[in-house]
Amino acid sequence: MRSENAMSPGSFRHADGGRVTSLRNAATVDGQLVDVHITGDRVAAVAAAGDGPVGERDLDLSGYLLLEAPAEPHTHLDKALSFDEIRPPLGDLRTAIASWEEYNPRLTVDGIADRARRVALHMLSNGTTAIRSHVNLLPGDAPLRGVQALVRVRAELAAVMDIQLAVLAPYAVDDAAIHAALDLGVDFVGGHPHNTPEPTANLRRLLRIAENRGIGVDMHTDEQLDPEMLTLEQLTHLVRDRPPTRSVTASHCASLGMTRPEVRARVTAAVAAAGIGVVALPITNLYLQGRDHPVATPRGITAVRALLDAGVPVAGGADNVRDPFNPLGRADAFETAMLLVTAAHLTPREAYRAVSTGAREVMGLPAAGPVPGAYADLLAIRASGLEDAIATAPTDRFVLRRGRLVAASRSERSTVTRPPD
Repeated sequence: MRSENAMSPGSFRHADGGRVTSLRNAATVDGQLVDVHITGDRVAAVAAAGDGPVGERDLDLSGYLLLEAPAEPHTHLDKALSFDEIRPPLGDLRTAIASWEEYNPRLTVDGIADRARRVALHMLSNGTTAIRSHVNLLPGDAPLRGVQALVRVRAELAAVMDIQLAVLAPYAVDDAAIHAALDLGVDFVGGHPHNTPEPTANLRRLLRIAENRGIGVDMHTDEQLDPEMLTLEQLTHLVRDRPPTRSVTASHCASLGMTRPEVRARVTAAVAAAGIGVVALPITNLYLQGRDHPVATPRGITAVRALLDAGVPVAGGADNVRDPFNPLGRADAFETAMLLVTAAHLTPREAYRAVSTGAREVMGLPAAGPVPGAYADLLAIRASGLEDAIATAPTDRFVLRRGRLVAASRSERSTVTRPPD
């Protein structure tokens, strides 16, 4: 089935943003071998792998698993990779916030943009073709430094990935700064009402701004383990009558995982009825939460299973990547999927769906994947199956965005089984 004319897995001669006509001999999650034919930016057909004519811009994926490309529904590009600059103490959420705020005066537009660009391209090389990033309004006379940096990076990378921006508005910032961020091109209004002196009033204020601007919201919601703090439930009541075109996303929702079963059932039903999408963020929540419980330390993760069972759109995100809120992180959706399996007890298919189809749904993106009619945002990874891909996260990958090959990577490994004679 293989032809010398096809681009082989070892070849990188078309890793230049050029269009790919067909993907040959790709394995699906169901174990089938298929040829995927692409016309323009969409998948035209999927058929059993065969011996048909092979074009010069075809890609031979023998030994590769073909998947819908991941999407990142919640990260912080403005903070990413700042850990080595800040060298913060390791600790809980308050410690991380204090470290970030203390460093704020030294942040520059160019510095933020450089770190953001590097991590966004790292995500792209790992397969992520769409990102939603929150961006802080900063204290002082230049609150828009992060916004200016990320708007710049979004424009620079527009040809290879989609980047959405949500303003993360501190409690003390005035409305004018939020509107200024939106005027620069930020897509969503966001904040962290649960972490303010007046959660309900702050939530209403942010929703009012979004309503006046006619845009969606993405709130940091209940990023703590107090089961009595359920800003999420307040959010359901306040957005029930919003037009469906104005999306509402609640990220974190960690306290929901600590509630009694009857409360959890009530809240998840309300979330489903309100059409709110929820983003689970295992790596940062597991790192930050529960430090004041040295015995039987609780998991800092939302009630993912209950939300899925209630029909809520659920996505999984990486959140912070090597900053005061998480000193680690690989900027890889397979890391998030692995943690959703181990910490949230999802199946591997459910976990990968959360970082791909579920993420795209929450982000309001069109359907993608190896399905006729869908956008050709695709990830091919050298793996024997989905469990193998999530467990080992192989480096060998090809990434397509809208039918163009935008990233390719491979690894080399050598092992000595016995010393030389």
